[in-house]
Amino acid sequence: MTSIGRLELAALDARDIDTLASFYTTLTGWEIARKESDWITIRTTDGQELAFQLAPDHQPPQWPGQQQPQQFHLDLQVDGTEAAAARAVELGATRLADGATWITLADPAGHPFDLCQADGVGPAMKLFAVTIDASDASGLAGFYSELMGMEVTYDGPEGAMIAGDGKSVMFQQVSDYRAPAWPDPSQPQQAHLDVIVDDLDTGEAQALALGATRLEGGGQTFRVFADPAGHPFCLTS
Repeated sequence: MTSIGRLELAALDARDIDTLASFYTTLTGWEIARKESDWITIRTTDGQELAFQLAPDHQPPQWPGQQQPQQFHLDLQVDGTEAAAARAVELGATRLADGATWITLADPAGHPFDLCQADGVGPAMKLFAVTIDASDASGLAGFYSELMGMEVTYDGPEGAMIAGDGKSVMFQQVSDYRAPAWPDPSQPQQAHLDVIVDDLDTGEAQALALGATRLEGGGQTFRVFADPAGHPFCLTS
Protein backbone atom coordinates (compact mmCIF):
# COMPACT_ATOMS: atom_id res chain seq x y z
CA MET A 1 0.00 0.00 0.00
CA THR A 2 1.37 3.41 -0.96
CA SER A 3 1.59 6.12 1.66
CA ILE A 4 2.24 9.81 2.04
CA GLY A 5 4.20 9.28 5.24
CA ARG A 6 4.66 6.89 8.13
CA LEU A 7 3.60 7.13 11.74
CA GLU A 8 6.44 8.23 14.01
CA LEU A 9 4.69 8.58 17.36
CA ALA A 10 1.87 10.04 19.41
CA ALA A 11 2.67 12.91 21.78
CA LEU A 12 0.66 13.70 24.92
CA ASP A 13 0.50 17.25 26.28
CA ALA A 14 1.30 17.90 29.95
CA ARG A 15 2.41 20.63 32.32
CA ASP A 16 4.96 18.30 33.95
CA ILE A 17 6.49 16.01 31.34
CA ASP A 18 9.18 14.67 33.69
CA THR A 19 6.55 13.27 36.06
CA LEU A 20 4.52 11.85 33.17
CA ALA A 21 7.52 10.17 31.56
CA SER A 22 8.56 8.70 34.90
CA PHE A 23 5.03 7.41 35.48
CA TYR A 24 4.82 5.57 32.17
CA THR A 25 8.34 4.15 32.17
CA THR A 26 7.97 2.85 35.73
CA LEU A 27 4.50 1.42 35.08
CA THR A 28 5.20 -0.20 31.72
CA GLY A 29 8.85 -1.21 31.81
CA TRP A 30 9.69 1.03 28.84
CA GLU A 31 12.70 3.36 28.66
CA ILE A 32 13.46 7.01 27.97
CA ALA A 33 14.87 7.36 24.45
CA ARG A 34 15.36 11.14 24.16
CA LYS A 35 14.96 14.02 26.56
CA GLU A 36 14.80 17.78 26.03
CA SER A 37 13.43 20.58 28.17
CA ASP A 38 10.08 20.63 26.36
CA TRP A 39 9.89 17.09 24.93
CA ILE A 40 10.56 13.58 26.23
CA THR A 41 10.36 10.44 24.09
CA ILE A 42 10.01 6.97 25.58
CA ARG A 43 10.41 3.67 23.72
CA THR A 44 8.49 0.43 24.20
CA THR A 45 10.17 -2.96 24.30
CA ASP A 46 9.08 -3.62 20.69
CA GLY A 47 10.48 -0.29 19.41
CA GLN A 48 7.39 1.92 19.29
CA GLU A 49 7.72 5.45 20.64
CA LEU A 50 5.53 7.76 22.69
CA ALA A 51 6.31 11.38 23.52
CA PHE A 52 5.33 13.97 26.10
CA GLN A 53 5.17 17.61 25.02
CA LEU A 54 5.45 20.48 27.48
CA ALA A 55 2.21 22.49 27.51
CA PRO A 56 2.33 24.98 30.41
CA ASP A 57 -1.37 25.86 30.00
CA HIS A 58 -2.57 22.28 29.58
CA GLN A 59 -6.12 21.64 30.78
CA PRO A 60 -6.68 17.95 31.61
CA PRO A 61 -9.61 16.00 30.18
CA GLN A 62 -12.74 15.41 32.24
CA TRP A 63 -13.60 11.86 31.23
CA PRO A 64 -16.08 10.60 30.07
CA GLY A 65 -17.95 13.75 28.98
CA GLN A 66 -17.39 15.99 25.99
CA GLN A 67 -17.20 19.28 27.87
CA GLN A 68 -13.45 18.75 28.26
CA PRO A 69 -12.94 15.58 26.18
CA GLN A 70 -10.05 13.13 26.24
CA GLN A 71 -9.55 13.28 22.41
CA PHE A 72 -6.90 10.50 22.61
CA HIS A 73 -6.25 7.58 24.92
CA LEU A 74 -3.72 4.75 25.10
CA ASP A 75 -4.61 1.06 25.11
CA LEU A 76 -1.94 -0.85 27.04
CA GLN A 77 -1.86 -4.64 27.20
CA VAL A 78 -0.83 -6.42 30.39
CA ASP A 79 -1.21 -9.88 31.86
CA GLY A 80 -3.02 -9.09 35.13
CA THR A 81 -5.03 -5.89 34.97
CA GLU A 82 -5.91 -5.69 38.68
CA ALA A 83 -2.31 -5.85 39.84
CA ALA A 84 -1.26 -3.38 37.15
CA ALA A 85 -4.07 -0.99 38.07
CA ALA A 86 -3.09 -1.10 41.74
CA ARG A 87 0.51 -0.32 40.78
CA ALA A 88 -0.65 2.54 38.53
CA VAL A 89 -2.63 4.07 41.40
CA GLU A 90 0.43 3.83 43.66
CA LEU A 91 2.38 5.72 40.99
CA GLY A 92 -0.18 8.55 40.78
CA ALA A 93 -2.95 7.33 38.47
CA THR A 94 -6.66 7.62 39.23
CA ARG A 95 -8.96 4.66 38.66
CA LEU A 96 -11.96 5.72 36.57
CA ALA A 97 -13.97 2.67 35.45
CA ASP A 98 -13.93 -1.09 34.96
CA GLY A 99 -14.77 -2.90 31.70
CA ALA A 100 -15.19 -6.54 30.78
CA THR A 101 -11.48 -7.11 30.11
CA TRP A 102 -9.99 -3.70 30.84
CA ILE A 103 -9.63 -1.03 33.52
CA THR A 104 -9.73 2.68 32.68
CA LEU A 105 -7.49 5.04 34.62
CA ALA A 106 -6.20 8.60 34.29
CA ASP A 107 -2.46 9.26 34.32
CA PRO A 108 -0.97 12.05 36.49
CA ALA A 109 -1.68 14.61 33.73
CA GLY A 110 -5.32 13.50 33.52
CA HIS A 111 -5.14 11.57 30.24
CA PRO A 112 -7.30 8.42 30.37
CA PHE A 113 -5.70 5.12 29.41
CA ASP A 114 -6.89 1.52 29.39
CA LEU A 115 -5.13 -1.48 30.88
CA CYS A 116 -6.32 -4.39 28.72
CA GLN A 117 -5.95 -8.05 29.66
CA ALA A 118 -3.64 -9.99 27.34
CA ASP A 119 -2.40 -13.39 28.47
CA GLY A 120 1.34 -13.97 28.22
CA VAL A 121 2.40 -10.41 27.43
CA GLY A 122 5.40 -10.67 29.73
CA PRO A 123 6.84 -8.40 32.42
CA ALA A 124 6.71 -5.24 30.27
CA MET A 125 3.43 -3.84 29.00
CA LYS A 126 2.64 -3.60 25.30
CA LEU A 127 1.34 -0.50 23.54
CA PHE A 128 -1.54 -2.07 21.65
CA ALA A 129 -2.89 1.13 20.10
CA VAL A 130 -3.28 4.86 20.28
CA THR A 131 -7.04 5.54 20.15
CA ILE A 132 -8.51 8.76 18.72
CA ASP A 133 -12.07 10.00 19.24
CA ALA A 134 -14.19 11.07 16.26
CA SER A 135 -17.77 11.61 15.15
CA ASP A 136 -16.98 9.57 12.02
CA ALA A 137 -14.51 6.90 13.13
CA SER A 138 -14.69 5.03 9.84
CA GLY A 139 -13.97 8.14 7.81
CA LEU A 140 -11.07 9.17 10.04
CA ALA A 141 -9.60 5.66 9.79
CA GLY A 142 -9.71 5.99 6.01
CA PHE A 143 -7.94 9.35 6.15
CA TYR A 144 -5.08 8.11 8.31
CA SER A 145 -4.87 4.81 6.45
CA GLU A 146 -4.03 6.70 3.26
CA LEU A 147 -1.86 9.26 5.04
CA MET A 148 0.31 6.68 6.80
CA GLY A 149 0.07 3.65 4.52
CA MET A 150 -1.68 1.47 7.10
CA GLU A 151 -4.40 -1.11 6.44
CA VAL A 152 -7.93 -0.82 7.82
CA THR A 153 -8.14 -4.03 9.85
CA TYR A 154 -11.49 -3.38 11.52
CA ASP A 155 -14.46 -1.12 10.77
CA GLY A 156 -17.60 -1.43 12.86
CA PRO A 157 -20.33 0.59 14.58
CA GLU A 158 -18.22 1.38 17.66
CA GLY A 159 -15.07 2.34 15.79
CA ALA A 160 -12.31 1.36 13.40
CA MET A 161 -8.67 0.30 13.47
CA ILE A 162 -5.68 0.62 11.15
CA ALA A 163 -2.39 -1.24 11.46
CA GLY A 164 1.00 -1.50 9.81
CA ASP A 165 4.72 -1.69 10.54
CA GLY A 166 4.02 -3.13 13.99
CA LYS A 167 1.82 -0.19 15.04
CA SER A 168 -1.93 0.20 15.48
CA VAL A 169 -4.22 3.22 15.68
CA MET A 170 -7.87 2.93 16.68
CA PHE A 171 -10.70 5.39 16.14
CA GLN A 172 -13.53 5.51 18.66
CA GLN A 173 -17.02 6.53 17.56
CA VAL A 174 -18.30 9.36 19.79
CA SER A 175 -21.80 10.61 19.03
CA ASP A 176 -21.45 13.97 20.79
CA TYR A 177 -17.79 14.45 19.82
CA ARG A 178 -16.36 17.92 20.38
CA ALA A 179 -13.29 18.81 18.33
CA PRO A 180 -10.25 20.63 19.73
CA ALA A 181 -9.69 24.25 18.76
CA TRP A 182 -5.89 24.32 18.71
CA PRO A 183 -4.09 26.32 20.04
CA ASP A 184 -6.94 27.50 22.32
CA PRO A 185 -6.20 26.03 25.79
CA SER A 186 -9.91 26.00 26.62
CA GLN A 187 -10.45 23.34 23.91
CA PRO A 188 -7.07 21.58 23.95
CA GLN A 189 -5.78 18.99 21.54
CA GLN A 190 -4.60 16.79 24.46
CA ALA A 191 -2.34 14.85 22.08
CA HIS A 192 -1.23 14.70 18.46
CA LEU A 193 0.42 12.37 15.95
CA ASP A 194 3.76 13.01 14.22
CA VAL A 195 3.94 11.62 10.69
CA ILE A 196 7.29 11.46 8.89
CA VAL A 197 7.41 12.41 5.20
CA ASP A 198 10.28 12.51 2.71
CA ASP A 199 9.42 16.02 1.48
CA LEU A 200 7.29 18.57 3.35
CA ASP A 201 5.99 20.36 0.26
CA THR A 202 4.87 17.14 -1.41
CA GLY A 203 3.49 15.78 1.85
CA GLU A 204 1.50 18.95 2.49
CA ALA A 205 -0.10 18.88 -0.95
CA GLN A 206 -1.07 15.23 -0.56
CA ALA A 207 -2.40 15.67 2.98
CA LEU A 208 -4.54 18.62 1.90
CA ALA A 209 -5.92 16.57 -0.99
CA LEU A 210 -7.02 13.91 1.52
CA GLY A 211 -8.97 16.47 3.56
CA ALA A 212 -6.45 17.90 6.03
CA THR A 213 -6.40 21.62 6.89
CA ARG A 214 -3.17 23.59 7.30
CA LEU A 215 -2.85 25.30 10.69
CA GLU A 216 -0.60 28.07 11.91
CA GLY A 217 2.73 27.07 13.37
CA GLY A 218 5.55 24.84 12.30
CA GLY A 219 9.19 25.27 11.36
CA GLN A 220 11.84 24.12 8.93
CA THR A 221 11.36 20.45 9.82
CA PHE A 222 7.63 20.22 10.56
CA ARG A 223 4.23 21.63 9.61
CA VAL A 224 0.96 21.57 11.54
CA PHE A 225 -2.37 20.38 10.16
CA ALA A 226 -5.80 19.34 11.38
CA ASP A 227 -7.33 16.05 10.32
CA PRO A 228 -10.98 15.90 9.15
CA ALA A 229 -12.11 15.50 12.79
CA GLY A 230 -10.16 18.59 13.88
CA HIS A 231 -7.26 16.83 15.64
CA PRO A 232 -3.94 18.58 15.00
CA PHE A 233 -1.11 16.47 13.62
CA CYS A 234 2.37 17.25 12.34
CA LEU A 235 4.15 16.28 9.16
CA THR A 236 7.86 16.07 9.95
CA SER A 237 10.97 15.53 7.85
